Amino acid sequence: MKTYSLFLLLFMLALSSCTVISTSRQETQMTQTQIREFQTRFIDTNDVKLVMKSVLNVLQDDGYIVKNAVVDLGLVTASKEIDLSNPRRQKDDFWEQFFLSLSNTNANQREVYKKIRQIEVSVNVSEFGRQTKVRANFQARELDNNGNVIKVYSVDDAKFYQDFFAKVDKGVFLQKQGL
Repeated sequence: MKTYSLFLLLFMLALSSCTVISTSRQETQMTQTQIREFQTRFIDTNDVKLVMKSVLNVLQDDGYIVKNAVVDLGLVTASKEIDLSNPRRQKDDFWEQFFLSLSNTNANQREVYKKIRQIEVSVNVSEFGRQTKVRANFQARELDNNGNVIKVYSVDDAKFYQDFFAKVDKGVFLQKQGL
């Protein structure tokens, strides 16, 4: 009886500690203003065409296919696909694929796994006094090997946007130098 009581006490203690851990990790939602803040960059030139050319070059260098570029509106749209079945993919993707394939219990069913990530971007470039305002918005869509959409989400990672805008800044510098 003592063993049973001890086991029950340990089980209750473990259960209560899991509850405390899970409630302390609540995700905080970012406001639209916070998201817009890292999606926007001001560049110290009012030459909108030069900045658009830089944005186009950065997107092409990163493997995006430019779908539309309208200078009068300051709009650029582009997309790219990333093959997640590539062996050089991230470890997290591998383990997610692995456990997804294990969960498929019917041997006659075709194995379903994450296959492609499509990233779409729209960039708005506009004159803002003596500066140029650039706002980029990236969205990702993940597809399985059958072409079905698994997940769609906005890229809300501030570092991702910092890296993108660092490339745009470098591109503007190169454009100004005529390189």
